Amino acid sequence: MDLLQALILGIIQGLTEFLPVSSSGHLEIGKVLLGVDIEESLSFSVAVHGATVLSTILVFRKDIISILKGFFQFKWNTETRFVLMIFLSLIPVAIVGFFFEERVENLFTGNLLLVGSMLLITAALLALSMVVKHRREKPIGFIDAVIIGIAQALAVIPGISRSGATIATGLMLGNNRSEVARFSFLMVLIPILGANFLDIVKGDYSSEASAGTLAIIVGSTAAFIFGYIACRWMISLVKKGKLLWFAIYCSVVGIISILSFIL
Repeated sequence: MDLLQALILGIIQGLTEFLPVSSSGHLEIGKVLLGVDIEESLSFSVAVHGATVLSTILVFRKDIISILKGFFQFKWNTETRFVLMIFLSLIPVAIVGFFFEERVENLFTGNLLLVGSMLLITAALLALSMVVKHRREKPIGFIDAVIIGIAQALAVIPGISRSGATIATGLMLGNNRSEVARFSFLMVLIPILGANFLDIVKGDYSSEASAGTLAIIVGSTAAFIFGYIACRWMISLVKKGKLLWFAIYCSVVGIISILSFIL
């Protein structure tokens, strides 16, 4: 992977991680279009995902500090409840990570038919979240957290947007828009940082199959900058309920991907 490819893929990752259009799906499409070796790009994908997590931490730094302060008072309060819901939401993705890691990795092969089909599912979820209406919004509960966690686990499939699936699920459950966006972006911190840590421990970044240290740095820097911009934009869009255009976009890209595979 050369530096220009790394820069382009980093920008794609940063912009699409928080927008409900599937960053993993767009990365796979980008790799195919740029002719990137799929075998050498997995560590790169994990690294740029980690960079966008760092941009999340920057955007929500005040919330994170407040949550941690409340949690470490070691008493039942709003912050402790929120942390517990985060950990409940991680159970489904932890199960997928522990028991199906190899199967998930095998999905990242640049299969445009798979990516296109999953993008259509993302479009359907976003459209449903606009159709399903509730008389009034409610706070996220423990059962809601688990269901949103299941949506996040399904989003390990390239083409299913993590933010799209989790936010759409929360909205269909009738949860508060601002709280859903906040919960969706904060719940991803632990699993992606954990994946980065495991890669470092296993030495994946230094192996022959790695994308290259400099390429990873360039891609991660781009992902961090554009991820920060996209995260702040997405928070505003969720509050305003403007997700329909993303459903249309996912449908168009999904159909094009499927046709590209077939033709």
